[in-house]
Amino acid sequence: MSSRASDFPFLGNIGGSPILVATITSTLCALGLVFLVASPKLISGSSKLQSSEPKNDGKNTLHENLSLVYASISSVFVSIVVLAWTMSAVITAPFSIFAMIVTWLHFHNRDRRESAAMLLVWPEVTDHLISAIHSGLSLNEALVGLGVRGPELIRPYFLTFHKELRESGNFIASAEKLKARLNTHGSDQILEAIIMAKSLGGSELLQIFRTLGDFLRQDLTLRKEIEIKHGWIKNSAHLSAAAPWLLLLLLSSQPGTAQAFAQPGGVAILFIGLVLTGVAYMWMGKLGQLPASSRVFE
Repeated sequence: MSSRASDFPFLGNIGGSPILVATITSTLCALGLVFLVASPKLISGSSKLQSSEPKNDGKNTLHENLSLVYASISSVFVSIVVLAWTMSAVITAPFSIFAMIVTWLHFHNRDRRESAAMLLVWPEVTDHLISAIHSGLSLNEALVGLGVRGPELIRPYFLTFHKELRESGNFIASAEKLKARLNTHGSDQILEAIIMAKSLGGSELLQIFRTLGDFLRQDLTLRKEIEIKHGWIKNSAHLSAAAPWLLLLLLSSQPGTAQAFAQPGGVAILFIGLVLTGVAYMWMGKLGQLPASSRVFE
């Protein structure tokens, strides 16, 4: 039995080809299967994140899988919408690629956003430690208490520290392992002060924590101001990069525009524009990224 476009009157709105509809349908089915395969990983990854010991490798793998799934779904959705609007597969292709790359970058940078959020908790940690020591708790008890009463983002790390401390009984070795896992300059300074006070003794630990907390707050305030100013520049640059493609999308509703870009010269222009926009986008992201503060006690 042969199939014709005339047998499917609704196909004229999305390109007029039953093959195209079959391709889109099979792609959606494939994405559904990928999502079902990723779902058990999502559940197991969530249970790992709720456990006392952070599993960075499993979390990174989970994020990579989800970012690919969401990028594929975004690409297919944008392809359907743009193809229905432009009636041109040539013009649709760059928008599909853009949708996939931008969505993947958004979810792929989740770890970077979590690292940025990690920097915000250390002034609060110093406040918790000062309060605990003021109330008469020892350094061991103050650090172990952060696993219950500390910021939620770092509780799993301190619960793991508590477990290691009970097993080994070596405070300094457990603190060194905790410092390596946290891997930030703020945690380095706090834990190094605690290790020195535990090893050599020190009556000025509270004053050190107060000074360190003030320093960390000033550093975060300065970085926040710089990020806001960089954000204005990045948003303006992103809008400038998207403006030509939005104009193309508006003009492509005319049949003449679609026919012009279907020619070899038009395809070359789209390809060059796609490459230049991608390079400019990555360059803007690189320029707008603040360097991470180096660790002081590795």
